[in-house]
Amino acid sequence: MPHMTWTVAAERFDSPDAYALRRDYYDEVAGRYWRRPATAAEVDDGLDGDGADLLAPPTGRFVVGRYGNEAAGCAGLLLTEAAGPGTAELTRVYVRPAFRGTGGGGLLLAAVEEEARAYGVTLLRLDTRGDLVEARGLYAKHGYREVPAFHRRNQYAEHWFAKEL
Repeated sequence: MPHMTWTVAAERFDSPDAYALRRDYYDEVAGRYWRRPATAAEVDDGLDGDGADLLAPPTGRFVVGRYGNEAAGCAGLLLTEAAGPGTAELTRVYVRPAFRGTGGGGLLLAAVEEEARAYGVTLLRLDTRGDLVEARGLYAKHGYREVPAFHRRNQYAEHWFAKEL
């Protein structure tokens, strides 16, 4: 098998690859939460009005990671005025299971951090659930520290992280 490498680049949240990655992300997180596979209708409902349209300038960015030529992961940056100046949120970080352990997660985080710095962001934060163990490990490995809850708008949030850029 030839040696593959990751590339990560900004891409529209609704490109075919980005949309497929967002579907896979929602399918996995919903299935884990419900402890059963999510149906296609449930995934559709979850994606309907999920705010992904904010992951485009001027309110954010979306990046897609490719392993070789295959879309393998994604991550989003959400610029929120409510969070205060210089603060943004990391969201929808996902690496397809077949590509986990290949370094893509860290590259996705680095790409979003670079995008955030370009917008003048100095604090990047996120929320996640307790059952998303791999995600929590990824964030800790890359310098994100657990912090007190900074919002209560997401009923699924159980852990909050932040990183100074």
